Amino acid sequence: MSEIFATTGTIAAIATAIVPQQGSVGIVRVSGTEALAIARKLFHAPGKQVWDSHRILYGYIHHPQTQEMVDEALLLIMLAPRSYTREDVVEFQCHGGIIAVQQVLQLCLSQGARLAQPGEFTLRAFLNGRLDLTQAESITDLVGAQSPQAAQSALAGLQGKLASPIRQLRHQCLDILAEIEARIDFEDDLPPLDCNLIIAEIHRLRAEISRLLGTADQGELLRTGLKVAIVGRPNVGKSSLLNAWSQSDRAIVTDLPGTTRDVVESQLVVGGIPVQVLDTAGIRETVDQVEKIGVERSRRAAQFADLVLFAIDAARGWTEEDQEIYAQVQQRPLILVINKTDLAPPDTVTYPREIHPVVFTAAAQNQGIDHLEAAILTKVQAGKLQAADLDFAINQRQAAALLTAKTSLEQLEQTIEQDFPLDFWTIDLRGAIHALGEITGEEVTESVLERIFSRFCIGK
Repeated sequence: MSEIFATTGTIAAIATAIVPQQGSVGIVRVSGTEALAIARKLFHAPGKQVWDSHRILYGYIHHPQTQEMVDEALLLIMLAPRSYTREDVVEFQCHGGIIAVQQVLQLCLSQGARLAQPGEFTLRAFLNGRLDLTQAESITDLVGAQSPQAAQSALAGLQGKLASPIRQLRHQCLDILAEIEARIDFEDDLPPLDCNLIIAEIHRLRAEISRLLGTADQGELLRTGLKVAIVGRPNVGKSSLLNAWSQSDRAIVTDLPGTTRDVVESQLVVGGIPVQVLDTAGIRETVDQVEKIGVERSRRAAQFADLVLFAIDAARGWTEEDQEIYAQVQQRPLILVINKTDLAPPDTVTYPREIHPVVFTAAAQNQGIDHLEAAILTKVQAGKLQAADLDFAINQRQAAALLTAKTSLEQLEQTIEQDFPLDFWTIDLRGAIHALGEITGEEVTESVLERIFSRFCIGK
């Protein structure tokens, strides 16, 4: 049995991020049959405070042997089954920082608790029926959300908006299976199956699965975001564009070509999509060894970016250097950004007219940024990744299971059309049922659970 399945005993972990001089509260969470007993050994609540479930006590955490006070704290008690794990849970709400919470955690471990594995609190919630697997995965998505839309999508999953259609699909497959098996067991007592009706139902199920699969790319975009690289020759205003876009002075801006020597990053949100913007060094031939390294990193950033913003200077128009850079990036998804239009009217700028889309900006004057964002969203929507309108979205694991279910239903259609015996129908149908059950956790293997929960933080 793997470590993550060793879910017996009482577990403890720090449940909040611990950063020196950052955050006023640090929480140590304890779950299991001995949680309340450990709290009574470590926590002194003065006066006549009542140790009941869902109460917060005020007091002091002290060492049980030396009676030395460790921290002034609050204690939250949540007794089974009304807790996150459906076990007895206590939370020591200590002062923030590193020392206090670490000391309290060590005291809990010294009193018989063990350190929780990554995701073990949520794993216990799943195994105890508190959450299904889609809800558990939504929790880690919520913790890692990089935009309000990503958080809303995770909350929708946590509320069961993804699990509901999956369960409905599975129940409908089970209904079809029951009809088929009834004909196998009681063939002489029941009328024959209506094959056309069964096929029509399979078509409908496949269409619903396709609809759910259509959210996979959207979900990936919300979770990981879009990597955008600003490339171009030196002194076309790439750094000014980044500064205007991010409304900060992330990049150094001068009139000297080659000022940017390395890739400068900035995190933005555009239309609900997290965007990692990379301002790269100007691409040109140079003998400067440091600049050469920057130019090579620029080329690499453009190669691995989801979208390239190719910037040129409106005052100079399209140059031979621009043509050389364009030849290196034209196979990537690209938007041509003609910058410095405050120095030259857009209708006077020369550039290859086959390139599109084109956006005109004057970054130094903070002009054209809204048009740039609109062009990016149009580019995204052209790929059917309309993240801003997303309710919920499946992840890669769920997409793989849905694809298996869809394939099984397609094979079932072929089995019916080829007039195979009813026993063969049940094989493909059971495959679809099993795949759908893997998504919600109604049918799941130890290896799947280990892969999912190992990605969680320890305190969750």
